[in-house]
Amino acid sequence: MSEKNRAGKRAARERLAAERAREQAAEKRVRLVKVLGSAVAVIAVVGLAGYFAAGNGNSDAANGEAAEPVVQGPADAPAVLTVYEDFRCPACGQFETRFSDTVHALQDEGKLRAEYYLVTIIDDALGGDGSLNAANAALCAEDEDRFTAYHDLLFANQPPEQDDAFADKDRLIELAGQVDGLATEAFQECVRNGTHNDAVAAMNAHFEDSGYNATPTLLLNGENIYGDRSEPLTTDSLRRRVNDIAAAS
Repeated sequence: MSEKNRAGKRAARERLAAERAREQAAEKRVRLVKVLGSAVAVIAVVGLAGYFAAGNGNSDAANGEAAEPVVQGPADAPAVLTVYEDFRCPACGQFETRFSDTVHALQDEGKLRAEYYLVTIIDDALGGDGSLNAANAALCAEDEDRFTAYHDLLFANQPPEQDDAFADKDRLIELAGQVDGLATEAFQECVRNGTHNDAVAAMNAHFEDSGYNATPTLLLNGENIYGDRSEPLTTDSLRRRVNDIAAAS
């Protein structure tokens, strides 16, 4: 065999090895790609981002219990807002900053009930425990009838997405000191023990099985009302939708 032919075969083998290496690297990245999708989808006007997660076929039963949302607002409200969110998700933080006052006002008016599913897609995508620990802490706050205040406080103090600060349970307990009546021994034990971790896992499995793949996902009486670039949700449009439901009830 000529030197030229041997060099050509060697180059071909090297190209094949390089291609295989690229395929292996791509396989390692596939889970993260499924979870984050395009990472950030900027919503016109509202300027919010959706973070994407792929369902893995988990069921609520796989986590040992059925998923139960945290319910806030009057039980007989005609409008029900279902919220899927992650305490590490920047887009969720932006949603809460913009919409929480309107949501609370509609609850106070008896028109709206909110049902929160606290999920852990950022932990799953980037690693860490901040989504899980913060969600557990929020459920511990619900045990003390302080969910809304603590939920809003966590989002107001949300760290950058890459900073897994909410993994620190001492930080979660420290923040609770800003909520009247929450800095109890029972709350602290609940946070440290991860008392509601199974409940959080069930909520996350429910989200993965739901067919929705972005946080925040918002359903108003079952209709997905968030993330449409052609008709972005605003505080005024949310209030108008809820008022229309209340008027028709």
